[in-house]
Amino acid sequence: MDWLDQVRWDTNGLVPVIAQEASSGDVLMFAWMDREALAQTAETGRAVYYSRSRAKLWFKGEESGHVQAVHEMRLDCDNDVVLLKVTQHGHDPSIACHTGRHSCFFQLYRDGKWESVEPVLKDPSTIYK
Repeated sequence: MDWLDQVRWDTNGLVPVIAQEASSGDVLMFAWMDREALAQTAETGRAVYYSRSRAKLWFKGEESGHVQAVHEMRLDCDNDVVLLKVTQHGHDPSIACHTGRHSCFFQLYRDGKWESVEPVLKDPSTIYK
């Protein structure tokens, strides 16, 4: 059986993906992959996702330069979630989020509301055209 056939794709042919920074263990982002994105990620060693909003492959960093080098790809016990262990390149400290932050998970629930607790490392208007 092909390794891609072992993945439990959803009804849209997608699988959820978590990108985790290999060095720190920080969860950087959540995204989706289709079969082609996962195959290209394995082949190139660079994170390739599927953009649902644009309905096309999204090579992480194609606009921002914030590329993810993939060290490991793991599949969870139900075969329906992929974990990528990555090194985020393109800025120091690393930026994975389109808001210019290190991680997309920068909002903390505290006292009945969501608070932004991580700094913007680079103005997003200077990252994206």
